[in-house]
Amino acid sequence: MKLAPGKKIFFLSDFHLGVPDAASSLQREKKIVAFLESIRHEAAVIFIVGDLFDFWYEYRKVVPKGFVRILGKLAELTDAGIPVHFFVGNHDMWMKDYFQTELNIPVYFEPKDFEWNGRKFHVGHGDGLGPGDHGYKFLKKLFRNPVCQWLFGVLPPVIGMGLAHYSSHRSRAVTGNSDDRFLGEDREWLVTYCREQLQRRAYDYFVFGHRHLPLDIRLNDQSRYINLGDWIRYNTYAVFDGADLHLKTYTG
Repeated sequence: MKLAPGKKIFFLSDFHLGVPDAASSLQREKKIVAFLESIRHEAAVIFIVGDLFDFWYEYRKVVPKGFVRILGKLAELTDAGIPVHFFVGNHDMWMKDYFQTELNIPVYFEPKDFEWNGRKFHVGHGDGLGPGDHGYKFLKKLFRNPVCQWLFGVLPPVIGMGLAHYSSHRSRAVTGNSDDRFLGEDREWLVTYCREQLQRRAYDYFVFGHRHLPLDIRLNDQSRYINLGDWIRYNTYAVFDGADLHLKTYTG
């Protein structure tokens, strides 16, 4: 695909709306909506690369309470003809068809390749990729099992959502601020994953979220790995202007 003059592609991830409390989440949601409004006239495509919500489960007849501003803004963008793509993260992996039917947003469960202006992109949330982390990889398969999802859906929403939010808060308390530290290229598992992919195919850019730490790492003379950071601490995003990909910070 060829970008029209003056148009750009935007990538952002890890909003985690819903935590740590309603007031903080609402403030963050308003900031993200303001950012989306600020880019609407130059956006050719917008990618949301996972963990928009801290937890999301689509019951057959129930939509989780809240988040009306971000959902309304996404609907407004797609109604205006601006494509939005969504990759599920580890916190909102139980997506079904709500985004497709209500917002006209395609939802991806695995990394996907794209190409614009001759530049090749490999885009995904990033969870469960690369070496190690076998415990989470097992849980990911378990949580994505249709039977397990059906069993969770049998629970009344007040119980199911309560358990999910408790688990999310507990997980965050255990991990603490471990995402603040750069581990070194040999220990960053997404860097390892990117280099493994480069042995199979050439890419210009690998774009991931999940890590919560803004990173721009050159893998070789052609390829770079970009991690989008988050909107809890950094308010960072990436933008492709047709020639290069840049990691930026939104200041409002």
